Amino acid sequence: MIQEIQTRIPEYARPSDELYIKVIRIAVEQAVEGFLDRVEDPDAAWDPEPFRMIGRGEAAEGRNLEPLQAAMRLGARVGWRRLTELAGPCGLSPQNLYDLGEAIFVHLDQLADAAAEGFAEARAHAAGETERRRTRLLDLLLSRPPASAEAIADLARAAGWRLPRTVACVAFDDGLGPCPALAFPSDVLTAMDRPQPCLLAPDPNGPGQARMLDQALRGRRAAIGPAVPLTAAATSLRWAREALDLSRRGVLPDGLVRCADHMATLVVFKDEELVTALAEVRLAPLAHLRPTQQDRLAETLLAWLRHGRGAGEVAARLHVHPQTVRYRLRQLEELYGDQLADPDIRFELEIALRARQAVRA
Repeated sequence: MIQEIQTRIPEYARPSDELYIKVIRIAVEQAVEGFLDRVEDPDAAWDPEPFRMIGRGEAAEGRNLEPLQAAMRLGARVGWRRLTELAGPCGLSPQNLYDLGEAIFVHLDQLADAAAEGFAEARAHAAGETERRRTRLLDLLLSRPPASAEAIADLARAAGWRLPRTVACVAFDDGLGPCPALAFPSDVLTAMDRPQPCLLAPDPNGPGQARMLDQALRGRRAAIGPAVPLTAAATSLRWAREALDLSRRGVLPDGLVRCADHMATLVVFKDEELVTALAEVRLAPLAHLRPTQQDRLAETLLAWLRHGRGAGEVAARLHVHPQTVRYRLRQLEELYGDQLADPDIRFELEIALRARQAVRA
């Protein structure tokens, strides 16, 4: 039986590995002895643990259960063939053979079930251990200051995670209750059960990565941080959380926000107190006007700063008549005077007006 298994099941053909041959021999002996004991006393207690251990061993070897099940079926056929050869000399009747054949297959099912239990147990334990290592790895990558390159590389190797050159972090809205499980590839490190859910995606600019994130995050309020080197993962998460906060406040769009699409707004709102102080100074000439006048002139001035000084271009952007733009520009010249000729003041005006527009959007 052992020779047949080693000859016909390639996974168990290790003629130079004495320890492995011994394990196979013990497994076959336990299977045969267990069968004989149960034929002798069908009510006798049976210990499935040895075959649970075999199932765990298969998982540790990195195999599925097919080779083991094939070996069990082959062993059953060899045993049945030997029984039929002995039927005549031992005086076994056809009914005896039938009963023995049925007992073989019942025993085979029980062995297979025990091995499957051990296999599933080992896989679950390995998956849990891998998940714990990946959670720890994510913590290391997001720590400030960052962990050493050696510590990250060692833990990544233990977790089966390939070190990418760049990463991007995603921050999720923590005000929507428990974050449901989302489907991501195995190389995405997730922490969805935390008060501030987040994940880390490797190589965010790689082929298909943007599409994968869009599909997985569709329908959720989340922010994707900028792509950064692996050692700057915490920075990507910080920007993602700042973008998420601006989304909650209505400054950035609702739903899925990509930091890369809103870098100017993120920079402007990095120090809101400073921007507010700047706006108070640069927009002071508009302060005495009615709110509707302020809005019209602020909109026109921002378009003029952003798109050139031609009335026709500004009018096209604002969907108004060029003459209307010329009139507003004359008003602005009266209010600001020579300030509009100063490039530094124009730059500060654009910052203040962009912030004003974002808040009012």
